[in-house]
Amino acid sequence: MKLSMKYLFLALTALTFFASCQSTKTVKYPFRDPDLPLEKRIDNLVSLLSLDEKVGLMMNSSKAVPRLEIPAYDWWNEALHGVARAGKATVFPQAIGMAATWNTEKHYETFNIISDEARAKYNEAIAADERGRYYGLSFWTPNINIFRDPRWGRGQETYGEDPYLTTQFGLATVKGLQGDDSTYFKTHACAKHYAVHSGPEWNRHSYDAVVSERDLWETYLPAFKALVQKGNVQEVMCAYNAFEGKPCCGSDKLLQQILRDDWGFDGMVVSDCWAINDFYEKDHHQTHETPEDAVTAAVIATTDLECGTAYEHLIAAVKANLISEAQIDVSLRRVLRGWFQLGMFDPPENSPWHDLSYDIVASDKHRQQALDVARQSMTLLKNDRQTLPLRKDLKRIAVVGANATDSLMLWGNYNGTPVSTVTILDGIRQKVPGTEVIFERGSDLVDPWVKTSLYDSFIAKENGKKGLEVAFYNNNSLEGDPVLTTINGLGIEYSNRGGTALAQGVHMEHTSTRISGIFVAPYTGEVVFKANAYDGYVLKIDGKEVARKQGESAIQGEEYVIKVERGKSYPIIMEHRQMGKINIIGLSVYRKERAEFSKLTARLKDVDAIIYVGGLSPQLEGEEMYVDFDGFRGGDRTAIDLPEVQRALLAALRKTGKPVTFVLCTGSSLALAQDESNYDALLCAWYAGEKAGIAVADVLFGDYNPAGRLPVTFYKSLDQLDNALTKDDSSRQGFENYDMQGRTYRYMKDKPLYAFGHGLSFSKFRYDKPLKVPVQIDGKNGLEIVLPVENSSAVDGEEVVQVYVRRNDDPNAPNKSLQAFQRVAVAAGQKEQVKLSIGAEAFMFYDRSKRGLTLKPGNYTLLYGGTSDEGNLKSVSVQVL
Repeated sequence: MKLSMKYLFLALTALTFFASCQSTKTVKYPFRDPDLPLEKRIDNLVSLLSLDEKVGLMMNSSKAVPRLEIPAYDWWNEALHGVARAGKATVFPQAIGMAATWNTEKHYETFNIISDEARAKYNEAIAADERGRYYGLSFWTPNINIFRDPRWGRGQETYGEDPYLTTQFGLATVKGLQGDDSTYFKTHACAKHYAVHSGPEWNRHSYDAVVSERDLWETYLPAFKALVQKGNVQEVMCAYNAFEGKPCCGSDKLLQQILRDDWGFDGMVVSDCWAINDFYEKDHHQTHETPEDAVTAAVIATTDLECGTAYEHLIAAVKANLISEAQIDVSLRRVLRGWFQLGMFDPPENSPWHDLSYDIVASDKHRQQALDVARQSMTLLKNDRQTLPLRKDLKRIAVVGANATDSLMLWGNYNGTPVSTVTILDGIRQKVPGTEVIFERGSDLVDPWVKTSLYDSFIAKENGKKGLEVAFYNNNSLEGDPVLTTINGLGIEYSNRGGTALAQGVHMEHTSTRISGIFVAPYTGEVVFKANAYDGYVLKIDGKEVARKQGESAIQGEEYVIKVERGKSYPIIMEHRQMGKINIIGLSVYRKERAEFSKLTARLKDVDAIIYVGGLSPQLEGEEMYVDFDGFRGGDRTAIDLPEVQRALLAALRKTGKPVTFVLCTGSSLALAQDESNYDALLCAWYAGEKAGIAVADVLFGDYNPAGRLPVTFYKSLDQLDNALTKDDSSRQGFENYDMQGRTYRYMKDKPLYAFGHGLSFSKFRYDKPLKVPVQIDGKNGLEIVLPVENSSAVDGEEVVQVYVRRNDDPNAPNKSLQAFQRVAVAAGQKEQVKLSIGAEAFMFYDRSKRGLTLKPGNYTLLYGGTSDEGNLKSVSVQVL
């Protein structure tokens, strides 16, 4: 049949239009087509890649594939309490402080903000073609290890000692980071470190964690299981340590049997950084003979993405027939799925977050959230004679202590950089502008010497800028032109720990550094120079070689006392050559005087109140640091007491007869029983982020009613930890024992100084009405309860309602375990009906006949109140069927 010219014209027009529409969607390769099913896109991309390209995509610093227009990408990013290590960001309280809020709804809001900032920073980076580390969308957060021992330096990164509290905060973190879009993940979250990982730091690359099956399933695994099955977490990081004789990243039991087979995890397993090297390197696990053996074992165990470069040996492993390319493809597919689900192969406008502007980063709204969380984290542990709140009309207040003016301490570790920080001294002064607030440092946190920094007496050259000139070389022989020369006016403290280069363009390995300048003596007398560096250093002062150090003494650092004359100039040169992977360089100068407090206390005779701001700092507890003084070693603590110099300072302050409030900054619990008599009030402020000073002052002067609760137990002494030996290095034996008996509120028999869940308020709460529950319940359905809570005071406040469960039929079961909680506001003189859900998991325990937990019928007790201290809990019995 012939078409008329009119209809032929219309048909041709339609076909042309259709063809033009199709051409706008034409893609060079099917994997670029967002309309295709995900698995087909992955199939196509895998088929296009060579073995070398596949391996290049299975390391954190993924290599570009130019012929397929695949850019480089780095999977390594951090967001422990704000987007970290990529410049400006909102800095929230450290994780342990966020856990002290006991507010998971607020926590979800926080991580929704963090992921907004992450997307905004990513959008900005991509626009500038910045694809390096810390600018991606995959965040190695949260740390859901159990804080089983207060000596662990990284415990500050966790949500505390309890599996249930850790689970709830971990779920809120994952949901806030990953978003709820049906097509794309906002970012990736990563549950780490899997598993049985919580110190010591010093031997984590060689340590074999051995635990009972009961402890494994009832304490160490529940949070990981929940984040996989309930949170849909997209990444799991395997830990450095070994488990039952195999490195965690090569453990078929942990990765294949439990994570993949039992829990159904189909996401990406990523190794901790350079953990695969531990398989074969000397003095580490050394479970494998060669790098090829190691990478084969890791991939077969289903470690998909390596943080490091050992996976380059996969190519040789394939050639040696240790592993097939098809086996590698199994892991590769999981890595590629991450690219697709984050939208990185699709047009930017497809993403719901493509238009998030960099303007939202550290915005007023986000910084207000940081303040809100800091306020909610404030945990009042002692308040004798209603010392707090302090009156705002006091004439003279003394603020004492090194932490009062330390902004870096407030940032915690794994942090971003805030646009500004309110120190605790700043916050107090802003709060009471009509009061004379005097500040006395008193002492350092640990060192019994008072050190006054003289760094501002350095000039880079004659009549030059303040500071020291730092020249970085990308060779370890100080040869040729430096790759970067800069003036450092803040202080020499460089480190590549955590995968951060010393400066822009400086390599991670085989570098050298020359630091030079002139010290202009501000007085006549003794000046102390202190230098430290990994791999050694040479220090020259006034043309003379003062030191040439290597080994442990170079790492720890040494002091050099020089006699100087006021106004005279002394040239300084420090040279460092990096021989291995680690790069640490420090140089400081100060006046040093022995801490002596009689003159200090004499100056405080006319004050109305004393606020002592002390405790610890992230420079004393953390990850693989090299502090070795007064109970600190390798990032961990060998003792849990307050450092001796602070104990002496508190005792001196007590002798003034003035009311003393101790503001404790810390990422872990301390044994303060011997110091209790030296302060009237104790406010645990943690490392509370960029707005910490305002939050602390709000509580001290009554503008905020505290409701924070401890996520960890404060022991009276180290002796309260079963199996904890306290002499010299033998303390490691107790620390290395992962048996839960005697540890945490769930298993310890003694009464602690401050119980898990403890926290005071300016209000008083009552649970007078008995809890009504059925005599018998079906355990698999859990239990819904309603708790009436009354504020019996004249002050509005918040209570953290806590419900614990005890299994009465099993003498080896925990004393009790947290199974429900809610932070609730209750007005003065009012009651609130608090609804709580107790899940079936509350009645599940380890069963030898099965791999994991199973419902255990029998007699149970529900305990409820505002703490875990049984002296302040009410209880009711229930039969579980």
